[in-house]
Amino acid sequence: QVQLVESGGGLVQAGGSLRLSCQASGSIFSIHAMGWYRQAPGKQRELVATITSGGSTNYADSVKGRFTISRDNAKNTVYLQMNSLKPEDTAVYYCNADIMVKAWVPRNNYWGQGTQVTVSS
Repeated sequence: QVQLVESGGGLVQAGGSLRLSCQASGSIFSIHAMGWYRQAPGKQRELVATITSGGSTNYADSVKGRFTISRDNAKNTVYLQMNSLKPEDTAVYYCNADIMVKAWVPRNNYWGQGTQVTVSS
């Protein structure tokens, strides 16, 4: 009943920028932490950035100073602005969120389907 839908991936040259979006939809009572993860071929999925419902952020060291996570609570949407992209940023990027569907139901963790980001050198 809850879906996370990502958009904004694509092919970009090194040094370029992309903005990813992820909107949560369905039966939602409240959304807590939201975040972005990525998985490159042959590697484990890794955290990129997270943001709490209050706006506190956390970044992987590899993206600090280049990526910015933000959210629009009214739209149930989280964004990832990616600047100064490098070939090593190439990966499938996944949206993640902790969501309560009812006030009396514990929160569950949800994943989007992923969006490909490819950075050419």
